Amino acid sequence: MNTYVILRRSGWSSPEDLQAAAERSKKVGDEDMSDDIRWIRSYVLDEDGGSVGTVCVYQASSPEAIREHASRADLPVDEIIQVADTVRVRPDPETASA
Repeated sequence: MNTYVILRRSGWSSPEDLQAAAERSKKVGDEDMSDDIRWIRSYVLDEDGGSVGTVCVYQASSPEAIREHASRADLPVDEIIQVADTVRVRPDPETASA
């Protein structure tokens, strides 16, 4: 599996909508596509107009598997970028909502 970053700009109108999408995503990934996709983490973006977007990190067998997962879980996909390497300077900071 390769690592991918998925950009989902202004995908949800509220944090509650995003939470429902996250539950669908996890269910589809864990129950229906566990051999092809694995959700690693997401960063939630404050977008214009109060909507929220995400930058998600996944491991997947292919970009097509990511698109299939998104379709099954009813998730937007604006861009899929394969990660070439990781440079870790320090751990991700903890946030108040984490």
